[in-house]
Amino acid sequence: MSSSEAKNLEVISRAIDQHNRSCEYPAVAVAMNPYEVERLGWDTIRGLPIRPDPNLGTGCFNVVCGGGDSDEELEQAVEVVSEEMVPVGVPDGPRGG
Repeated sequence: MSSSEAKNLEVISRAIDQHNRSCEYPAVAVAMNPYEVERLGWDTIRGLPIRPDPNLGTGCFNVVCGGGDSDEELEQAVEVVSEEMVPVGVPDGPRGG
């Protein structure tokens, strides 16, 4: 798993946890842009199915809630960390000239 995939997994997992803590109905799925679904290659995350949703932009996902008695599912939009620039091989101290 690449660093960006691990970061995405962490962000999505935290969003699922937050949803489940703040809502009486548990999350039932995670919706993502079809490009992101294909790029990540995941079918599920923490046992929840990943649903392609062309209405979502890249870099975002929704935690989908069953909503209890309602037939409609509720969605909570969250932004995904897609890439992070990390300097490689830069010394910690001041640079000599």
